[in-house]
Amino acid sequence: MNSVLLSVVIINVILALLFSLGAAPILVWMERRVAGLIQDRLGPNRCHIKGFRLGGLIQSFADMLKLVFKEDFQSKSIKQGFFFSLAPVIVFASAFLTFMVMPFADTLVIGTQQFRMQGLPIDLGVLWFLAFAGLSVYGIMIGGWASNNKYSLLGSVRAAAQVISYEAAMGLSLVSVLITYGSIDLVKIVNVQGETFLGIVPMWGIVLQPIAGLIFIVTAFAEANRTPFDIAEGESEIVGGFHTEYSAMRFGLFFVGEYVAMSASSALIVTLFFGGYHLPYLNSQTLQTHMELFLGVLMIALPLVSFFFVRWMLRNNRFQAKADIRNRESAVLLKGIVLLNALIVLFLGALLFFGLSQTGSNIATAVVQIATFAFKLLLMNFVFVWVRWTLPRFRYDQLQDLGWKVLMPLAIANIFITATVVVVFGV
Repeated sequence: MNSVLLSVVIINVILALLFSLGAAPILVWMERRVAGLIQDRLGPNRCHIKGFRLGGLIQSFADMLKLVFKEDFQSKSIKQGFFFSLAPVIVFASAFLTFMVMPFADTLVIGTQQFRMQGLPIDLGVLWFLAFAGLSVYGIMIGGWASNNKYSLLGSVRAAAQVISYEAAMGLSLVSVLITYGSIDLVKIVNVQGETFLGIVPMWGIVLQPIAGLIFIVTAFAEANRTPFDIAEGESEIVGGFHTEYSAMRFGLFFVGEYVAMSASSALIVTLFFGGYHLPYLNSQTLQTHMELFLGVLMIALPLVSFFFVRWMLRNNRFQAKADIRNRESAVLLKGIVLLNALIVLFLGALLFFGLSQTGSNIATAVVQIATFAFKLLLMNFVFVWVRWTLPRFRYDQLQDLGWKVLMPLAIANIFITATVVVVFGV
């Protein structure tokens, strides 16, 4: 294994870790911030380290440390200790592994070598996701059964019924997408979405398959146990559902696993229906051709975006007490953002001045596409959070009716229509 291949493999693994596991505290912070915004309150802004709270992000790390050092209590009524401990591991591992096949950028070409920008470079991405997304429910079922608690058992039974209902609709919605693109390789699917129809409309999955996109997004909420499909942990009905008896890091694995699953579902939605790592009207070849122009525009746009971001941060993190130690953060944050922007602009200016080689252009394209994927992933995760604080939880009968009587027939009808169009018109 040469050094270039080893470097790319390490980078892909690190990116997969950052976008899945590393994103968990960011998503917890986003959840609380968006909840505060929707409910007209500030959200987390008290926890800090020497005055630095990072806009409330320190609260997420404080919660993680609390779970690590908290007493791991286990009821004496629990007889199946091994399975009780195994359940959260299955949930977390399944959620994490689903992310490993997500493509972060187009195939990277360095010299004569080609590298797939995936944590696990295989061309069976869709099947891999479906396999491990369905496996996570076994952890919920085992946890509810091993807890020896009637509320936990009810939660696990609900989760099993929900997955059976919505996984079928999810798989059927993907069939029409695979017929449209003619492949199960996520990289090939994304590259098709980089093209345009008649030079006007991007060939994104949500444009070509809007019904499949709607069905898949709804079922992804159910697969990730997110509101309004979180009946497996319905606090108002069954205390806490399948994780009622869990505490400390065993509960933490369930907690983090939910956010990793949400991030993985968002990544697949972005990959299949919103162009993946492609910017609109800028596929890999176009971006490489006009890379210098793109970097020039980025030099102007980045400081402007940073300015408005800092302005938003300062406006939403005020304190009444002038002597509050946390007020130090505002000045330091402003200086840090200014310094970072200056370094990035100088770096981009140096690249433009000395010019980009073919290999340099390929690497720059990969970096831009990774950033594009990260931005789209963040927006889709925001939608998950937004829906949670907007819609109430479904009743159990409503959830089953939606899965079997609405989404399933709609997905089957969409397959029939898609196959007819492909066969008759040869699209």
